Amino acid sequence: MRLESDEMKLVITRMKRAHGHLAGVIRMMEEGAECEDVLTQLAAVNKALSRSGFALVTTGLQQCLATGGPDSVDTKKLEKLFLALA
Repeated sequence: MRLESDEMKLVITRMKRAHGHLAGVIRMMEEGAECEDVLTQLAAVNKALSRSGFALVTTGLQQCLATGGPDSVDTKKLEKLFLALA
């Protein structure tokens, strides 16, 4: 299923923010920042990316329900997608 671009704007914005945040973490490492500080920021990037993934799955599910109703949802496939993010 292709997702509508309007629905994806928020997810894309979130992922771009995480991309910038990751660049900051890399810069910290290159500059010799404290390990604890780097790991704290890396955990924040990881969480932001995970939330982006869940938002993507949620958007797809909402679109499936809106266009095809409850019977259009492949629950096994949806479960696999959620587990891939876990």
